Amino acid sequence: MKEKETLTEEQQRELLLKYDKESAYRQDTGKWKWVISFLAISLTLFHLWRALPMNGPLVFLLQGAVHLGTAMGLIFLLYPARKRGIKRSGVPWYDVVLAFLAMGSTYYILFRYDWITGPARILGFTTFDIIVATIGIILLLEATRRAVGIPIIVIASLAILYGLYGTNIPYFGHGGFDWTGLSRRLFYSSDAIFGTPIQISSTFIFLFLFFGVMLTKTGVGQYFNDLAFGATGRYTGGTAKAAVVASAMQGTVTGSSVANTVASGSFTIPMMKRAKFRPEFAAAAEASASTGGQIMPPIMGAAAFIMAEYVSGVSYSDIVIIGIIPALLYFTGVFVGTHFEAKKHGIKGQPKDQLPSLKGLFKRADLLLPLVAIIYMLVNGWTPTTAALTGIATAFAVSFFRKDTRMGPKDIINALEQGARVALPVIAACATAGIIVGVVVFTGLGSKIAGGLISLAGNSLFLLLFFTMIACILLGMGLPTTANYVVTATMAAPALIQFGIEPIAAHFFVFYFGIVADITPPVCLAAYAGSGIARANPMRAGVTAFKLAIAAFIIPYVFVYNPVLLLQDATFLTLVPVLLTAIIGMAAVSATMMGYFVYKPYWYERILLLAGGLMLIVPENIPVELAGLAIIIVVGVLQHFRKKKDKDNDVVTA
Repeated sequence: MKEKETLTEEQQRELLLKYDKESAYRQDTGKWKWVISFLAISLTLFHLWRALPMNGPLVFLLQGAVHLGTAMGLIFLLYPARKRGIKRSGVPWYDVVLAFLAMGSTYYILFRYDWITGPARILGFTTFDIIVATIGIILLLEATRRAVGIPIIVIASLAILYGLYGTNIPYFGHGGFDWTGLSRRLFYSSDAIFGTPIQISSTFIFLFLFFGVMLTKTGVGQYFNDLAFGATGRYTGGTAKAAVVASAMQGTVTGSSVANTVASGSFTIPMMKRAKFRPEFAAAAEASASTGGQIMPPIMGAAAFIMAEYVSGVSYSDIVIIGIIPALLYFTGVFVGTHFEAKKHGIKGQPKDQLPSLKGLFKRADLLLPLVAIIYMLVNGWTPTTAALTGIATAFAVSFFRKDTRMGPKDIINALEQGARVALPVIAACATAGIIVGVVVFTGLGSKIAGGLISLAGNSLFLLLFFTMIACILLGMGLPTTANYVVTATMAAPALIQFGIEPIAAHFFVFYFGIVADITPPVCLAAYAGSGIARANPMRAGVTAFKLAIAAFIIPYVFVYNPVLLLQDATFLTLVPVLLTAIIGMAAVSATMMGYFVYKPYWYERILLLAGGLMLIVPENIPVELAGLAIIIVVGVLQHFRKKKDKDNDVVTA
């Protein structure tokens, strides 16, 4: 398979620096390189050690203090205060001071744990305790600004101000806190910085991110590409379809829509352009598929682990199973959209001699063993921690099967260091999101927002869902997926649940719309990253990605109205009809967006296809669904005969 025109590592790095805040770290840290390596390797080894069955995690404050404190120290050593500092050599003295202050303020919990959890709660915290908490909170906000971005800091700062001064706000007012009381609850309790997000980050999430690093080291990413092209490359629009399949699998490795777009897109986008896809479409196809990687089981991104804690009675393995159908619907929608685009422009598949051979792919099938191991463990009821450890061990073993992936001592050390590095933005985002959640819990703001949303919607479920969708997308334009989910699950999901929606459906709803913000104009970072590779107009790429991934904006409504798609009280007879109508309806809506069905539609046919598609998605209304299906069939038949007539006329003319 030809691989020319792919981006070099330096070009990929430049794109990530431009569109992905998490990748804006120093390349040359000078003499501090060894300190960074020591801290990063120690952090990974700590998590592996505490994950062993004979050990188990420490109590939440101690585990969280080591997890967050070390991460904050690494962030100040790796991430400069300003972007222009990325290419400077070494680490400025003030960042070194901030790094050790950050670690010291958080490690303080380790040394004062007995006091903090005992006498301090009766006798009161000392002035020095509050000073340490203040330093810790300020440095956490600064570390998050560097590694994640400004929007989440703005929201967290507003939350703190609300906690201090929100007593007199009409309807949303609360009893009030002084700084001593608020800082103590934010820094020394299990309801805020060291709440559920950081607890999950310090146990499950870190291990699964390290698992992704191990998959990369074994060459699984490239195997995913080859597997996708071998399976779909020969069909109509094969390069775009292969990009969709490859990115769905790559999401397991990267966990980031922008990183996935750059890593996979540097290879797939040039191939799509050579196949005669428009540059904007090539960028959009990669961005929409890469964004969907975060909802693809068995990993599903960091937010899925937190969801397992937020939804009572649902384990992470349950969420993996529940997430299969929504993910398949999403990628089916994108896949169908690429098919319509290819048919519209007459783009064929790749010649067989340019595609990976099935025999060669079969010989490397052992690369899938780590994923098989994790899926097996989760399905059979093992904890996510044990599943992750098994996956990591399997990936390490698989690396020895061939010479080019065999891990020596240097490779192992590098993997341990990378495991900590990739986790830093997630750790910072989880801790800062904890500030927002803490204030919402302390002040009772969550119930007031839920009541306000229901009142604003006028007791209309559709309007409530619509307002929630807008809030999730707006937050998603500035917050990483994990932080977005934590905030919306605290503020918006309770409104949906209070309205009577199944808790799992409410949480999946906010989870989905937080993710699709990466392909929603005007701030569609994944599409912008793809346009950088394709040399396309960024906004046009964003609009095309929105149209291509239109399924993502329909699916959440479908599973709220039809929880059977989330396997709630599902049987074969109840699931299959809903699933089929959802797929056909999405295909019709996608045809409307892409401007092709059986043949190029007239403007009124596009309107009919849109109406028919939406009617098929209407829940539990058989007459409406049958009418929608009839409309789609009639339009398809009319286009078929028009296509045949035009083809016959072309033959006669020739």
